[in-house]
Amino acid sequence: MDVFNKLRNTVTNTLSNTVSNTAHSLSQLSSVLPGNPVTREYEVTAHICSAGPGLLWKVYSGFKKSTKQKAAIFVFEKRLLDQWPDRAVRDNVIETLKKGIVQLTKLRHPQILTVQHPLEESRDSLAFATEPVFASLANILGDVDSLPQSARAVLQDYKLLDLEMKFGIYQLGESLAFLHNDVKMLHRNLNPENIVVNDNGDWKIFGFEFCAMNKSLDDKPSWINVDYTSTSLGIKPPIHYQAPECIKPTIISPSSDIFSLGILICYLHAPNNPLWNSRNDGSNYVRFLEELKNIITSARNFDLPNSLRDTVKLMLHGDPELRPDAFQIVKIEYFNDIGVKTLIYLDKLFQWDNLQKSQFYKGLPQILKQFPRRAILQKVLPALQKEFVNAPMIPFLLPSILQVMEECTTEEFNERVLPMLKQIIVIEEPPQISLLLLQKMELLLKWCSPDIVKNYILPMMTRALDSKLEQLQEHCLIAIPLIVKIVDSSSMKNSVIPRMKKICLSGKSGHYSLGVRVNCLLCLSKIIENLDSWIVREEILPFLLQIPNTGEPAILVAAIGIFKLILVNSKLGISKDLLATKVLPFLLPLCVEQSFSPKQYELLVALVNDMVTQVTIEHREALQQLQKTRQFHENMSDTLNDMTSPVKSPLDNMMSSPTNPLAMFESSSTSSPPVKSPMSQQSRVLSLDDKIRLAKQEEMGQRINTQSTLLPNVTTPVTQKSRPKDLTDTLLANNLNQLNWSTNKTTPVTGTVPNYTSISSSSSFTSPTLNRQQNFMVNQMPQTTPVNWNQQVPNNFGSPKPMQLGTNSNWTSPSMMLPTSSLMSPSSQSQSTLKLSTEEIMDFLK
Repeated sequence: MDVFNKLRNTVTNTLSNTVSNTAHSLSQLSSVLPGNPVTREYEVTAHICSAGPGLLWKVYSGFKKSTKQKAAIFVFEKRLLDQWPDRAVRDNVIETLKKGIVQLTKLRHPQILTVQHPLEESRDSLAFATEPVFASLANILGDVDSLPQSARAVLQDYKLLDLEMKFGIYQLGESLAFLHNDVKMLHRNLNPENIVVNDNGDWKIFGFEFCAMNKSLDDKPSWINVDYTSTSLGIKPPIHYQAPECIKPTIISPSSDIFSLGILICYLHAPNNPLWNSRNDGSNYVRFLEELKNIITSARNFDLPNSLRDTVKLMLHGDPELRPDAFQIVKIEYFNDIGVKTLIYLDKLFQWDNLQKSQFYKGLPQILKQFPRRAILQKVLPALQKEFVNAPMIPFLLPSILQVMEECTTEEFNERVLPMLKQIIVIEEPPQISLLLLQKMELLLKWCSPDIVKNYILPMMTRALDSKLEQLQEHCLIAIPLIVKIVDSSSMKNSVIPRMKKICLSGKSGHYSLGVRVNCLLCLSKIIENLDSWIVREEILPFLLQIPNTGEPAILVAAIGIFKLILVNSKLGISKDLLATKVLPFLLPLCVEQSFSPKQYELLVALVNDMVTQVTIEHREALQQLQKTRQFHENMSDTLNDMTSPVKSPLDNMMSSPTNPLAMFESSSTSSPPVKSPMSQQSRVLSLDDKIRLAKQEEMGQRINTQSTLLPNVTTPVTQKSRPKDLTDTLLANNLNQLNWSTNKTTPVTGTVPNYTSISSSSSFTSPTLNRQQNFMVNQMPQTTPVNWNQQVPNNFGSPKPMQLGTNSNWTSPSMMLPTSSLMSPSSQSQSTLKLSTEEIMDFLK
C-alpha cells in the first residue's frame, strides 16, 4: 500500500510542478507581450538587456516556436509613456520608435541588426524579433539600471577585450560606409545605446529613429537637418554625441556620423573621464566641445593608442570637410593588428577562392594561439562553421577546430564545438575529414558522450573500414581499441566484428593489403579481452579458424597470438572440447609449415603444447569426477535396494538364527522321515503381495540406472511411522519373559521370536509340554494382518493335527515382537531345560 501511495504522490507532484511551470511561463509571456501577435510565433525566456533611445526597448531572449531557432524579442511597453504627460508627445514617441524599426527592417547588412519578425503593435506594447543578441554596448559599459538582477549578474564581470574593441570599431566603420555610400543615409544617433552586440560578438547598428534620407534627385546627395534645440520631441539623440553642425540648422553630411564615431572611440578608451559627467546637459554643449578639443590635443588624448590618435583628432575636427570618411577610417594602421586582420579575413571568406582559403587555414592554428578565448568561441568558430558548405575546405579548417577542443571546457564544447562536429562527422567526402578525426580519436572521446560515440563516431569508423583507402583503414583499426569500452557489445558484434572478419578472410586475392590484414588481427588482439565471452566463442573463434593459410607468416603469427590470449584468459572460457576438436586441428598442420622462422615456430609449438596440456588436465579431472560420481551412484543404488528389499520379521530372524530355540526340533526331525504337507509345495508359489513387491523393486532399480551419473539425485529414505503398541499384549509378554528369567528354568530366546510359519510340517515333537508352550506363545503374539494357519503340527508325539487359530490371532509388526533387552542378554543357564510348565505359568498370570 505504501508503494501505491508513494507512486500517487510522485505523479501528483510531477503534474503540479508541470502545471505551475507552464502557468509561470504563460504568465511571464503574457506580462511581457499582452495580446501582441509576436506571441504566436515566439517564446520568451528571460530579460537580458535593453537598447534603443533612452534604453526604452526591453530585450528578451527566446526562440521561434516552429523551428526552435534562437531569437531576441524587443518589447516597448506603452506604460512607459506615462513619463510624458502631453498626449502629443506620447504619440510622437510611438511614431518615432515605429519609424526606427520600419527603417531597420528594410536594411540588410552584416553589421546592421537583422530583423526576423517585423514590428507588431498591440494595445499595451510594440514588439519585434531579431537575431540573438547578448547586450547593448551601453549595458556592457555599465548602464544597467533598467535591467533585472539576473542580467546584471551576467554583465557584472564582462569586460571588453582590446581585440573586441578594435574589431568592433572596424565593424562600425564598415556599417557607416554601407549607409553613407550605398543607402545614402545618415544615422544621426550613433551612440552605445544604439549599438548591439550579438551572440557572436559582432557589433551591429540599431536605432534608426533619427536617420536622415537623401532628398536630392541628382548624383550629389543632400540631407535635411532639423534644429535640435527647437524640437519638442519626447526623445532626442544624446547631445554630446552630436556633431556641431547637427545642433544648428545647417547642412549635414556623412561627416556628422564620423564625429559621433570619434566621440564613441574616446568614450570606449576612457569611460571614467570627468568630461562625460556633463554629457546630458545641453546648455553646456559649447563648453563640452572646448574641453574635448583640449583633451584631444593634449599628450594623453583619452589614453588612445598612437596609431589612433591622429585619426580621432581628425574625426572630431570642427570642419566637416576635414573629417575622414568611413572608407578611410577602416584602412588606418590601427586595424593592421594580426588579430583584427584574421577576423576581417574570416568575415570576407566568401570573396576568396579555395586556394587562398587553404593557405589561410593552414596558418590559422598558429594565429589562434595568440587569440583570447572568448574571441575564438564567438568569432572564429562561427566563421569556420559557415565554411562547412564548402566540403573541400573542411580538411583545411578542421585542425583549427580540433585545436580549440583541446583547451575548451565542457560547457564550451557542448555549446560551441559539438554542433560543428555533428555536421562534420557525417560528411563522407573528402576522406581526409574522417582521417583527421580518426587521428584525434582520443580527443574526441574525451569530450563526446557515449551516445555521440554510438550515433556519430561509430558510423564514421564503419565507413572507414568499408573504404578502399589503406591509410583510412589503418587509422580506423588503430582507433577501434579506444572505443571498445564505450560502445555496447551488440554494436560491436553487428557493426565492427563483421567488417574485421571480412578483412581477415580476404586473403591475397582481396583488395586489402597485407599490412591492413595484419593490423586487423592486431586490433582484434587488443579488443578481445574487452569483448563478452559469447562474442569470442560465436564470432571471433569461428572466423579465426577460417583464415586461409596463404604462406604469410605475419598473418599466422598474429592469429597464434590471438589464440594464446584466448587460452590464458580465464574470462573468455574456451572449453577443452573446443580446443581438442577445433583449435588443435587448425594449429597442428601449421607445425609443419616451412615459412616460419625458428622463433615463430617455437611460439607455435609452445602454444600447441599448452593447449594439449590444458586438454589433458581438464579431461583427466573430468574422468576422475565422473568415476567418483559413478561410485557414489552405485552406493546410492545399493542403499536404495537395501531400503526397498523385503524386511524379515523378527520371528524369521529367530528361526534362521543358529541359537534358534526350536532348532532342536528341526534337528530332531531329520532323523525321522519328513512329513510332506500339502502347504509346503504351495509356499513356493509367489503371492500377489510378493509380486507387487518384486515389481516395485524392479521399477526402483530402473529409476536408479536412468539417473544422471554426474549429479545423482539422492533421496532420503522415509522412515515409516511406528504403529501404537498394544499395551496389554506387551505387558503379558514382558511378564512371561521376566518370570522365566527370574526362575532360571527357561531356555533363553536369542535375538528374535521364531517364525512359526516357516517350520516344516515334518518336524516332530518329543514333549507335550513343549507343544502346549508353543501354542501359548503363538496365541500371545499380536497380529496386524489375519493369517490362516493350516499347518499341521505334531500332536502327542507324531500324530499330525492341524493347528486352528482363531480370527483374533493376529500378528503385530515385527518391531512389536522384538524381545526386550533382558531377553537379548545371554545367560549362564542358556543350555538348561525349562523347569516351569505352561500350566504353572498360566496359573501364575491369572
